[in-house]
Amino acid sequence: MIRVCYEKDIHLLQKISIETFNDTFQEQNTAENMKVYLEEAFTTEKLLKELANPQSEFYFLYEENQIAGYLKINIGEAQSEEMGDDTLEIERIYIGKAFQRKGFGKLLFDKAIERATAQKKTKVWLGVWEKNEQALQFYRKLGFEQTGAHSFWMGEDEQIDLIRVKNI
Repeated sequence: MIRVCYEKDIHLLQKISIETFNDTFQEQNTAENMKVYLEEAFTTEKLLKELANPQSEFYFLYEENQIAGYLKINIGEAQSEEMGDDTLEIERIYIGKAFQRKGFGKLLFDKAIERATAQKKTKVWLGVWEKNEQALQFYRKLGFEQTGAHSFWMGEDEQIDLIRVKNI
């Protein structure tokens, strides 16, 4: 089941954000850089501001009664890069460790495409860390093509996110 995430869900959103990000990236980053990033990126205040933005949408994915992951999409000025009015950004597809390799990422991707189509967008795009091979393979399989790159700061460490775009 996929459902909209609301302000009242803030603590659940914060918990799954921290857990999934930590599980995915802790092995390739220092504990110090992870701590700095997690303390800045997923504060209650920051997440509430993101939830309140009318150009962003959050969706929770459940398997039975357990939260398996979530999706965050952006349009307009909420996008993390200027990509134009005909685009929708998939900022986060986060799946809990216990729920990976079950097709849930594809379900959230399909939700993003559904929302993009409903809003008459012609492209979806995302940034994915150049060292996240699992995600890169997933997005290649879905037909995303690399069009650029931008910096992403993990604490003191500058990393490169590859910008990938798919026409819909």
